[in-house]
Amino acid sequence: MLRATLRSFLAHKGRLLLSALAVVLSVAFVAGSLIFSDTVTRTFDRLFASTSADVTVEPRDDLTSAVPTGAVQTLPASLARRLAGVPGVADTHAEVSVGNATIVDARNRPVGPTTGAPTLALDWHVTDRSPVKLTSGRAPRGAGEALLDADTAGKKDVRTGDRLTVMAQPGTFRVTVVGIVTFTTTNPGAALLFLDPSVAATRLLGAADRATAIELRAAPGVPDAVLKERVASTLGAGPYDVRTAGEQAKSSAEQLGGFLDVIKYVMLGFAGIAVLVGVFLIVNTFSMLIAQRTRELGLLRALGADRRQVRRSVLTEAVLLGLTGSTLGLAAGIGLAAGLIRLMSVFGMNLRTTEMAVGWETPVAAYAVGVGVTFVAAYLPARRAAGVSPMAALADAEVAGVGRPLRVRAVVGAALGALGAAALAGCAASSRTASAASLLGLGIVLTLLGTVVAGPLLVRPVIRVLGGAFPALFGSVGRMSQRNALRNPRRTGATASALMVGLALVGGMSVASASMSASFDRQIDRTLGADFVVQSANFTPFTKEITDRVRATRGVGLVVRTRFAPLAVRFPDGERVETTAAGYDPRLDDVAHVTYAEGDTAAALAAGHVGMDVDFAREHGVRVGSVLPAEFPGGRRTELTVGALTDQDAAEGFGARGGLFLGLATVERFVPGGQESALYVDAAAGTGAGALRGALERTLEPYPQVQVRDQADYKKLVHDQIAVLLYLVYALLGLAIVIAVLGVVNTLALSVVERTREIGLLRAIGLARRQLRRMIRLESVVIAVFGAVLGLALGLLWGVCAQRVLALQGMTALAIPWGTVVAVVVGSAVVGVVAALLPALRASRMNVLAAIAHE
Repeated sequence: MLRATLRSFLAHKGRLLLSALAVVLSVAFVAGSLIFSDTVTRTFDRLFASTSADVTVEPRDDLTSAVPTGAVQTLPASLARRLAGVPGVADTHAEVSVGNATIVDARNRPVGPTTGAPTLALDWHVTDRSPVKLTSGRAPRGAGEALLDADTAGKKDVRTGDRLTVMAQPGTFRVTVVGIVTFTTTNPGAALLFLDPSVAATRLLGAADRATAIELRAAPGVPDAVLKERVASTLGAGPYDVRTAGEQAKSSAEQLGGFLDVIKYVMLGFAGIAVLVGVFLIVNTFSMLIAQRTRELGLLRALGADRRQVRRSVLTEAVLLGLTGSTLGLAAGIGLAAGLIRLMSVFGMNLRTTEMAVGWETPVAAYAVGVGVTFVAAYLPARRAAGVSPMAALADAEVAGVGRPLRVRAVVGAALGALGAAALAGCAASSRTASAASLLGLGIVLTLLGTVVAGPLLVRPVIRVLGGAFPALFGSVGRMSQRNALRNPRRTGATASALMVGLALVGGMSVASASMSASFDRQIDRTLGADFVVQSANFTPFTKEITDRVRATRGVGLVVRTRFAPLAVRFPDGERVETTAAGYDPRLDDVAHVTYAEGDTAAALAAGHVGMDVDFAREHGVRVGSVLPAEFPGGRRTELTVGALTDQDAAEGFGARGGLFLGLATVERFVPGGQESALYVDAAAGTGAGALRGALERTLEPYPQVQVRDQADYKKLVHDQIAVLLYLVYALLGLAIVIAVLGVVNTLALSVVERTREIGLLRAIGLARRQLRRMIRLESVVIAVFGAVLGLALGLLWGVCAQRVLALQGMTALAIPWGTVVAVVVGSAVVGVVAALLPALRASRMNVLAAIAHE
């Protein structure tokens, strides 16, 4: 039986190749994501471990914010002298490092990454752990000199002697590049500008006696942990965090972890789609191969092979296919990881393929996915093969199960569909976001499974409608193509399901994204009252100097500043909520339309007051007049009185969770050194919007980090951000379509082999080659469009329910992109034509007599 299985596997290697491609793709994405994330993690672990000081003292910051504030937490530089006397300390250094500076060249072009990586300005301090070394020029001396890293200098065409402008929190100053430094480790993508240590604190922090961290080098023989204990004991209960080199490296790696997780989950999403669609392909392939080998299997049964041996034989072929696909997929995954590593250089992260990490978990996961998926997908066809009786097989009857009634599928599919529909109905009726999202996820899974299981039941009624015009348009050829698609509902349903999964995904996401765009458009129209908004391209804060320049611009009438501040609030119900509040100037009502349930803007922005969303307030037992203990960065504590409750849609609200907003004076008091995040600007009387825009753009020409936007610009910005998510979905769709095309090609190719004698007879009675090719193409088109119809029906249902979840977050507009729907249906027909090209060509080239004699 083993020899017979191996011969059968090798005999059908051409037919199995397309199925192996699905395994290869899924394994490649799994392996590639693991290798890439392991490589980046190991590279940065090595970077952080090699550059961290033995012990580092930093300002304690228990509050983190996803919204940048521009504020830099500092500590006294004199602390370095105090800690130098701690036993076991060999050396101390008061480090200055800020990420809120902007650097431009003589032509006002940004010098630094534009892909989200930071631009860091630091003091020049050389140790054996420095991540860079001076490779040309000399060290900076005095206030007007600086060093720039070689990667940034090369990309931005900066040379020694060039003048740069540095826009820092204390003010703007100019420097001359007197040297170039080169990374000794992996460049994480940042741009580094080094200043003379004697002026760095004054230029970057606004005071000579401030620092961002104190680095300590341990004396020989003193363990880091011991030195940390001594330093912590010296500092006492001060507002400082003390970390060893290992702890500092771990903390830095954790901050990087979120970025890596995004990449890993995106790639695993591709792997999941490939696995899901590949299952349908493998099931179909094995079902058809077994149907074509009924006589061979029956002969084995007649010679003494029992059902278990036949089943084991088929499953062995599946395992061999899985092993082959997994091996090729693992190799492809290594190539994919290498491509991603090179791609990261576009974003400034210069990883090396020579440092690629392939841990033992990667091949284990690769083979588990490849072999496991193939084995599971082939199990049902294997059971059917084992159920064929010797006599039925020798009589060349169809494999058992093909012609059986679909009653079991009808019951199971209807049950799953009903449960899924109930979950989606519960999602639409839910008033809580968390429960609605959970019900949406459950409903999506159940309705998808129900449609897949009941798919064969839908084949006959739907394809009769979709192919109803074929006989009138194409005559007998059209009628035969329609009947061929109806011949085996299970096969047609499985083939169409592969395409259905991708199109359901794109349909649902298209509705959700279109609804988000329409909601934001409506909300921008309703809430934004300013003529223009001055804001940075990537929403990072900017210096007060820009605010002053905008105010001094001719034609500007009103400027309202916005600034963000992280804080923690203790509510009457005992819950402590960490969030981000927005701070505004008093004349907020002149540039924004705020709807209040209680109170007004003046009460919310008064000193020591706060406003918040009314639903959030009710959830925590808060009302106007409630006094809430609040904590700001650096341990600053106060009590805030609730002055107003807003009744905005959540997407229109202020700040982050809870929609908290304060007066800008309160923010400046408790988060000093912050920077503006946006300026709302109105034209003065007698100045037109067009004239003001031109004046603002001329004023801000030296500041390329900020832009002037009106309502239309804001809408485009939102649409572009939503489009990024949609592009990811389209990429997933593309992968699903590639595998689905392989499935249609595989199904048609095996179907042509299965119908060889029938095709020969049709040719013998006068069917032309051109008519035969058309028949197979039409069959392919109707199957593809059938999958598209099912997928879009599901996707539209999911999208409408997803919009109900978004409505709970304030995005209440429902928009269905009918253009996308029509394009998908037309595209599916094209996919059907493309998938049928090779099978149709092969069928038309058959020798008529040989085909009639085929067994």
